[in-house]
Amino acid sequence: MAVKKKTKPQFHKMHVKTGDTVQVVSGKDKGKVGEIVRAIPKDSKVIVKGVNVKTKHVKPQQEGESGKIVTQEFPIHSSNVMLYSTKENVVSRVCYTFTQEGKKVRMLKKTGEILDK
Repeated sequence: MAVKKKTKPQFHKMHVKTGDTVQVVSGKDKGKVGEIVRAIPKDSKVIVKGVNVKTKHVKPQQEGESGKIVTQEFPIHSSNVMLYSTKENVVSRVCYTFTQEGKKVRMLKKTGEILDK
């Protein structure tokens, strides 16, 4: 029987970053627009504000304290979101281009809007 070698987790290059405005293109929250709160490159997932909200019942921690119901955003896969232009109100794929200073930046293909400053 062969022994499997332990491998390090692979980090995937994602087309979105923390702070980007995105629209969900598939799943139960399809069509919702929100800002990326956190990116998780190890799993290629993102947490979007107001998307994939689940309720969690929390037990009381101390005596005399009552339990509570907490709503929390859970991660969704980065392939289920597309970058969203707030100026044109349209979703677009991303491409990479260079500025006059020679800096590589992300740009929306449909609108030509530059995302990185």
